[in-house]
Amino acid sequence: MALHLIKLCVGADSLQDLREWVAERSLTAIAAGLQPHSTHTTRMVPKRVEELLDGGSLYWVIKGQVTARQPLLDIVTFTGGDGIGRCNLVLGPEIIETVPQPKRPFQGWRYLPQEDAPRDLGAIGDDVASMPEDLRRELAELGLL
Repeated sequence: MALHLIKLCVGADSLQDLREWVAERSLTAIAAGLQPHSTHTTRMVPKRVEELLDGGSLYWVIKGQVTARQPLLDIVTFTGGDGIGRCNLVLGPEIIETVPQPKRPFQGWRYLPQEDAPRDLGAIGDDVASMPEDLRRELAELGLL
């Protein structure tokens, strides 16, 4: 069973903001002759790397709700110029929308067991997936989605 990470998507006000950020990073990587992956740098290095890389994803919290995930492809540790250890979370270029799930603010990232992860939006039907993001957000806040 896969293990995931969950993190606040700081600076993004919507799913579209996240998509634009990832697309920009992907185009930059392609222009440099690299794979279209994006990376997210974090100071804390996960200890459960094998579990995370066995089908795990990084789930993004946007404006108080888990709304999307990106497949986690690799975790690369390094030491920054300031001598502090960090890691890059290497993420796949696809943004997979999830059923909105309320989440309180927290710092850094947290492990997210598979059984606590929200389902992919496409898995619950086209009716819900075709709703505007704002409507899905409101329905989730009311506990109707």
